[in-house]
Amino acid sequence: MAVLRQRKGSRGKEPPQPPAADSQAQQRHQANCCSQHHHHDDLLQGDWSWGWIVWTSVGWSVSVGLGLLCCMYMATLHENDLWFSNIKEVEREISFRTECGLYYSYYKQMLKAPSILEGLSELIHDNLTESKRTINILQRMNIYQEVFLSVLYRVLPIQQYLEPMYFYIYSVFSLQAVYVMALYLTAWLLAGSWLAGALAAVWYILNRVDTTRVEFTISLRENWSLPFLALQVAAITCYLRPQLGALQQKLMVWLMYVCGLCFCVTWQFNQFIFLVQALVIYTLDCADVFTASQATTLYLVQVSALLSVWLLQFFNSMILGSLVLSFVTAALLPSLKTGSVVVRVSKLIIHSTAVLLLTLAFNFLAKKALQLRSDEHIFKFIKSKFARGPTRDFDANLYLCEEAFGSLPLDTLERLSATLLLGPYSLTLALMGGALALAALRNLRWAVSRIKHGEPEDLRPKGGATEKKANIAPPPPFRPDVAYNLLHTFFYGLLAFSTMRMKYIWTGHMCAVAAYGVCGRDVWAMLLHALRCNTKVMLRLVRYAAPLAITAFLVYKFWPKMVEELSDLREFYDPDTVELMTWISTKTPERAVVAGSMQLLAGIKLCTGRVITNHPHYEDKDLRDRTKQVYQVYARRSPQEVHAILQKMGADYVVLENSICYERRHQRGCRLRDLLDLANGHIMDGEGPNDADLVDAAHPRFCDAVKSDSPEYTALFKRTFRNKTFHVYRVKKKAKKNDKKL
Repeated sequence: MAVLRQRKGSRGKEPPQPPAADSQAQQRHQANCCSQHHHHDDLLQGDWSWGWIVWTSVGWSVSVGLGLLCCMYMATLHENDLWFSNIKEVEREISFRTECGLYYSYYKQMLKAPSILEGLSELIHDNLTESKRTINILQRMNIYQEVFLSVLYRVLPIQQYLEPMYFYIYSVFSLQAVYVMALYLTAWLLAGSWLAGALAAVWYILNRVDTTRVEFTISLRENWSLPFLALQVAAITCYLRPQLGALQQKLMVWLMYVCGLCFCVTWQFNQFIFLVQALVIYTLDCADVFTASQATTLYLVQVSALLSVWLLQFFNSMILGSLVLSFVTAALLPSLKTGSVVVRVSKLIIHSTAVLLLTLAFNFLAKKALQLRSDEHIFKFIKSKFARGPTRDFDANLYLCEEAFGSLPLDTLERLSATLLLGPYSLTLALMGGALALAALRNLRWAVSRIKHGEPEDLRPKGGATEKKANIAPPPPFRPDVAYNLLHTFFYGLLAFSTMRMKYIWTGHMCAVAAYGVCGRDVWAMLLHALRCNTKVMLRLVRYAAPLAITAFLVYKFWPKMVEELSDLREFYDPDTVELMTWISTKTPERAVVAGSMQLLAGIKLCTGRVITNHPHYEDKDLRDRTKQVYQVYARRSPQEVHAILQKMGADYVVLENSICYERRHQRGCRLRDLLDLANGHIMDGEGPNDADLVDAAHPRFCDAVKSDSPEYTALFKRTFRNKTFHVYRVKKKAKKNDKKL
């Protein structure tokens, strides 16, 4: 096992007003805490004076500086934890744990190929990742980023100055700079001051334990995709500003599409993240915060990005069978927003129910037509997680027993509170969420009033004013960019609380929302109004004093801890795995097939280039079945059964890990051997309750019994390597009659 060691505001419903009262209505719009207004330091609507140019230039410079600071900080932590520059190449590759090693192996494979085209051909017709199967890696996995970097490294004149591995990891750390800058821009756009962006970036860096894990999981898909999701959110925030011209809107739409495409092509879970985003859009459309045009545009951007990825991934059926495409198709159906308040609410409920049912129907039909089962393990996990009672499904239990897929632990909130992030965030979400709910009710009542007076209903506020003058003055509009970000952070917060691994989507955006609350006008206007001191001077004073005071406190409290953290020098140390990889590379044939746990096999493929039987990219039904079969080496199965399974996979060697065979990391019921026992109907090891229908196994646990060297085991398996952690057995070739028995 590897270790790290020391080196040596709302005012209610407005009364109807005639057109002559436009000036008074405009005053009410400006007085509303959430209405559209111009900022003298606004990122887009500046006065182009020298002062504005200098101030904005400083803001952009600070964003770049903080982004680079985050990038260098993460890179330094990675170097200090592993002493990456000093360890051997095989140790560097071993540091790419589990699926990270699998993804990096394709980057390495592309660089070793004689040409770019031959490298692509090897990926499209891959027979190294799953023994006895030829699969299209570009279709099955999201590795276009590895392909892009390998091509870039080949064509750029940097081979003499930068090693391929450093080019890869520096590219990932550079995306962290992009991520911070995207959060910075979102906060700046919302608050109208780049101080909000600076505060958001500082919060992101100080809360790195909860905002990112890039320093120790470099090639994980989320580290590639989340920066592009943050950029897309910044583009959506900009698109929803009513002051944009037609050309600017088109530019933002294209930017949303490009960012959405980059996000989707780099992460296999894109459909589920987009589904939550689509729910946000649908909610705001129902609340009349978005116009029909805005909602439709955002839906089409999502669909365009997903369909583009579908083409890039050689018509991957998992995308066409995704819930988000079914939901968007159903949500685009017209809804009837007419009648009294009760009638409109009833129609809204009916429409939402119809959208839900149509989504399920479309998705069911799509999966039946495509014969899609690639993502069923995710729905099994969701069903088991929120259903009462235990499950014996092996795939579902693999997720349920991992801490990352459990609920968000409370110590996360304690850490977020210690950096003064949770308090402003919660206050902003509560106050502005309440204002948004009131604005939705005012929009509903205003639409009903217009119908009663015989006026067309489609003159609702579009971000600040109606297209035509109406006899019934509209209520002050709630800013759609603020509304989107509020629901975005709320919905993804719910996702994070349900599944801890998803907190990295929430906590980054959480920094931008909290910074908007501290540096923006809206929250302070509501608080100062409650205190009866809402003057322009006081508002400006608190908007600038609060972020400076918070930043000063954070620097005072956390700077010594960061210095101490950066001075903590450690070293990668995993001699047993290094010994295993060296032995496989030197003592086994180049085309040998190796079986074992999917986490270890990813590293074996990267370090040795040998063919493997299974791997951690779990989004394939056949692979999941294959993995469960290979894992029978840790179950109570006879040597003949295990031998038949391995021979069917074409395995020449099987690697057994003591850390799995004698696992103590998980409690009883969550150890891998327990999951296999439950799936096989056997009683689990150790003291504790068992279901009444479980029976004693007829055979001992294979991973332990094979070490006894009894004749029934030595006839089929020969031990060829062992150390304190691993035992390697060669699978002897035998007549295929065992396959018939199995």
